[in-house]
Amino acid sequence: LMKTAELDPRQNYLVGFHPHGVLAAGAFLNFCTEASGFSMLFPGITPHLMMLSLWFRIPFFRDYVMSGGLIPSDKESASYVLQKPEGGNLLAIIVGGAQEALDARPGSFTLLLKNRKGFVRLAIQHGTPLVPAFSFGENDVFDQVKNPKGSWLRRIQHRLQKIMGISLPLFHARGIFQYSFGLIPYRRPICTVVGKPIPVQKKHRPSEQEVDQVHQKYLKELSNLFEKHKAKYNVPEDSHLEFI
Repeated sequence: LMKTAELDPRQNYLVGFHPHGVLAAGAFLNFCTEASGFSMLFPGITPHLMMLSLWFRIPFFRDYVMSGGLIPSDKESASYVLQKPEGGNLLAIIVGGAQEALDARPGSFTLLLKNRKGFVRLAIQHGTPLVPAFSFGENDVFDQVKNPKGSWLRRIQHRLQKIMGISLPLFHARGIFQYSFGLIPYRRPICTVVGKPIPVQKKHRPSEQEVDQVHQKYLKELSNLFEKHKAKYNVPEDSHLEFI
């Protein structure tokens, strides 16, 4: 985990996390555990990560994820965190969600973000600063079975996603005692770079134009963050973020 700006603990923040990757390992490790020393980097800030509501229906597992600061991905839960007047709360949303996981493979920088604006609207309604975060290496810890758009596998995955709300990427990596095949992630580093906050003017009912304006600014800041740090994480010079 790497920060590029200080976060004021008297304020709440909404972090957009990209990319989802196959299992969102970087998001979980950085925002739900102390594996990368979150509390030392951002003193006075309590992180919360949004997760599909479906997982909160499973007894015991639900209590386990809630103990790590995970909350269901619905508007009420998000608002509850963002409207706390004492501040010091950070809400991380993996904007690309389950659908983006279907494009997660090594060397991919495709983000499902062009038409995802709900998180921006939420930030405006609460006057919460938006913080872009990019996780370098997130797509490198697993390989995924080829599923190009239009293929039978992709069609099945999309159908299952509509029914169940979760996508089922067919991923593989290494085994426990061998490196040729298994479901254990590859030993590759994941480094999440947290950008600087984008100030947002509070408005209870923002217009489409106002949401679009902030969304465009967010895309620009996220691209700048990626371009500024990519060389450090061995991303080829000719690789750029692609928004779909």
